[in-house]
Amino acid sequence: MKSKFILIPLLFSCFYSIAQELPTNPKPGKCYVKCITKDVFEEIEETVEISPAYTKLEIVPAVYKTVTERVLVKEASKKLVYVPAVYETIEVAYTKKTKRTDLEVIPASFGKSSETIEVYPKTSGWEYTEMEDCPSVNKEDCVIACFVEYPAQHTTVPTITLSKDASTRNIPIKEEHSTYKKQVIKEPARMEEVEIPAEYAMIEKQVLVSPASTKKVEVPSKMKTIKRTVLVEKGGISSWEEIECDLLQPNLLPIYYELGSARLTPDSKKTIDKILLPILNEKPVKIEIMAHTDSRGNDDYNMALSQQRANAVVNYLVTQGIERNRLTAKGYGETRLINRCANGVDCSEEEHQKNRRTEFRIVNQ
Repeated sequence: MKSKFILIPLLFSCFYSIAQELPTNPKPGKCYVKCITKDVFEEIEETVEISPAYTKLEIVPAVYKTVTERVLVKEASKKLVYVPAVYETIEVAYTKKTKRTDLEVIPASFGKSSETIEVYPKTSGWEYTEMEDCPSVNKEDCVIACFVEYPAQHTTVPTITLSKDASTRNIPIKEEHSTYKKQVIKEPARMEEVEIPAEYAMIEKQVLVSPASTKKVEVPSKMKTIKRTVLVEKGGISSWEEIECDLLQPNLLPIYYELGSARLTPDSKKTIDKILLPILNEKPVKIEIMAHTDSRGNDDYNMALSQQRANAVVNYLVTQGIERNRLTAKGYGETRLINRCANGVDCSEEEHQKNRRTEFRIVNQ
């Protein structure tokens, strides 16, 4: 007989296992599944009335006729028309620039002169020369000493002398006149009253000839033969199985799908074979597949896509020999984001990728 399991994590090994009907000799930090025999069911056929006989009413629509009528669409009225003022142009004289007195500068006048300056002083002194063909061996006996005097040296420098210093004189400037144009009111603005005639139009309207009514129609009952599953034998407790505690919590299943599709890639199937199949083949446990999307796109579309992707994992496991009643598929769309990247939040592709995940966990029977 097939059995099902209840997951119970044991955080301490000191539970009173006999009173609580827990596993004997549990290991600290380990978790256990409670093996329960499954209920036995049987399928039977039964004919049921799926729709009773009844009387329905059909509507006979009302009948209308079209008539034409002349109607007032705009009442007669009066309007006020604004007549602007009339202006004439006149010239007005004004002083464009007032008179003034300007100043003119008379520059200073200069004369020319010169000055003699000594550039090198008068000098004198002894000068020595040696006689040619000196008969003496001692040359000093042939030296001639002469006292020489040199006159001073001068130069003439041209100079400028001030004849008359700078001064000013007054220059009178006359006043300037001009005119400008000015508009003055010749006739003031006024309001005039104008008659606006009424406006009419021809309309078509539908007039009721006969009101709506109903008629009775008899509808027979409908019967259908269905297959119904009934409980034949209730299941019971059998034994305990040890499992890893981490498998009770959501675990990341690193698989990928084709873009916008629920189809598994070949690499994803290899990952499922490596991670999930050993667990399901070693222990008769149930596993829930949970698929999630990021927040981009339509919320309803994301929910449907995540459900299809979770279903794809379950369907693949069934093809690998796992009983479907041991597998549960649940799509959460974008309802369980693990970061701040909700609708309208600007996030990087890496941040969105963290939300596009598939998880699994062992669940209670």
